[in-house]
Amino acid sequence: MPISLVLADDHPIVLDGLEALFALEPDIRVAARCLSGDAAVRAVREHRPDILLLDIRMPGLDGIGVLRELRRDAPPTRVILLAAHFDEEQILDALRLGVRGLVLKELAPPLLVQCVRRVHAGGQWLEEATSGRALDALLRREAGARETAGVLTPREVELVRLAASGLRNKEIAHRLGISQGTVKMHLHNVYKKLAIDSRVALAGYARSKGLL
Repeated sequence: MPISLVLADDHPIVLDGLEALFALEPDIRVAARCLSGDAAVRAVREHRPDILLLDIRMPGLDGIGVLRELRRDAPPTRVILLAAHFDEEQILDALRLGVRGLVLKELAPPLLVQCVRRVHAGGQWLEEATSGRALDALLRREAGARETAGVLTPREVELVRLAASGLRNKEIAHRLGISQGTVKMHLHNVYKKLAIDSRVALAGYARSKGLL
């Protein structure tokens, strides 16, 4: 059975190039090509391909949005994200959502074919320079989250994130659906637990623990 592939990119010329590339491979079959994130979701649900090769920047749903939408269905499809460049947050989100490949568009075509075969076989293909930094950041965040969970309640952690990101008490209260008085009480408890006395110190704590 050939590897079934859905291609998703908002540039027709890119889709033409990808389709022509994979047409040369007897063990790979393009099941569908899509110009938007919404179309990619529909194609995966209809064709249930082995691989979705997905541009991260798409109209409508972007690549991360497509991943979140497909996660609800838990299809057998493995996803390879394609981009001109990845930022750290995109990589972290993609890895959390189960992406098996991260590929820069500058990658040589034969290596892209190799990537598809490796991911189909159950392996991973991650750009070392970008994914390495992101994985380091993810490990720091997880370590910080575990440490914070031993000190603060989940609601307090949520409040710390909001306060450290610059929201005022009124905005935090609205966001969390609580009164400003409750926000003040939580902040007082947080300051006491962390032995700090200002939002500047709170922001510094949040950054050091990877909460921002």
